[in-house]
Amino acid sequence: MSSAIDAFPAQPLPPWRRAVLKVGSSLLAGEGQGLSERHAAALAQFIVGARAEGREILLVSSGAVAAGRGRLQAGDRGLARRQALAALGQGHLVAFWQQLTGLLTAQVLLCHDDMRNRRRYLNARATLRELLDVGALPVINENDTVAVDELRLGDNDNLAAAVASLVDADLLLIASDVEGLYSANPQSDPAAKPIPRVTRVDDTLRRAAAGAAGAIGTGGMATKLEAASKAATAGIPTALFSGRDATVLAALAEGVLHGTFVEALSDRLTARKQWLRHAPSAGRIRVDAGAVNALGRRGASLLPGGVSSQEGDFQRGDVVDVIDDSHGSMAIARGLVQYAARDLQRIAGRRSDEITGVLGFSYGEAVIHRDDLVLLDHRAMNEGAR
Repeated sequence: MSSAIDAFPAQPLPPWRRAVLKVGSSLLAGEGQGLSERHAAALAQFIVGARAEGREILLVSSGAVAAGRGRLQAGDRGLARRQALAALGQGHLVAFWQQLTGLLTAQVLLCHDDMRNRRRYLNARATLRELLDVGALPVINENDTVAVDELRLGDNDNLAAAVASLVDADLLLIASDVEGLYSANPQSDPAAKPIPRVTRVDDTLRRAAAGAAGAIGTGGMATKLEAASKAATAGIPTALFSGRDATVLAALAEGVLHGTFVEALSDRLTARKQWLRHAPSAGRIRVDAGAVNALGRRGASLLPGGVSSQEGDFQRGDVVDVIDDSHGSMAIARGLVQYAARDLQRIAGRRSDEITGVLGFSYGEAVIHRDDLVLLDHRAMNEGAR
């Protein structure tokens, strides 16, 4: 089979500032046991280069089981053993990436429940944002020591798509042991043709991606295509490429992809705002003229100082309507609220630096972060700000 440079034509990546990079076990496992730098070193160099250009990368890395296997020198005898190996290998995996990149690294263990539960979702996002703000490299993995179904499925690909949506990434990068998507399995079908670009994931593509995973990894091209489809729905494009080809990674560092590019179905912000517009509202927050001006003209977050009152028994993570207090019941915005109604009642009208003193804790300075806010009526907001 030809190399990715020969098989997949060069195509430019879209501009990006924040990306999620998923690296599979097949790129990290050594010939015998444990982890190997053979392919990981070039991936680490890509991460370091991107960081030097002012870009942010979150790393979703498999390999904990392989790392644990190397430490224990034992096989995978059942699910409980694999979970034990994952527990043994997690720390080693994070240290492995820290040594290769020379960056401050942080371990973040997630499972799909963290994406579904509102409070855990917001907590995970706040943590990841803070790690990026302090210049750390988040090394994310499924919580394999307790996540039975996730470990069996081995879909860190889908976890990477969920993380990309969680942190509002501009791009999802999936490094694999194959060059990209083909029309059939290239290992068994010599007539298989590379597919450089995908505008929409359909059943034909899913059939082309079907097949078992490798001996080391637990996910195959089908899970990567599934992840790309989920990212596309969230407005995030995906690049599938070979993590074993140093020339491919060197080109990627220059903004050129030799692999498969899966286009987003819509703009990322548009996709998120559409969801916020149509999600059911759990309550209302009334805001003063200063807050209306800040939201409408400056694109700011909603701070507690601008809150006049609230209505409804909403919880942290619920979608709420933002009401201009001077215009009756007109909703000017909607967003994910960071504080439950009972807590917001106590901090309404106060400065952000007083939150901890009043509540004894803080989920951040904003009641609704600007990334979680959609404006509903720009005209009304501009009038209300006068």
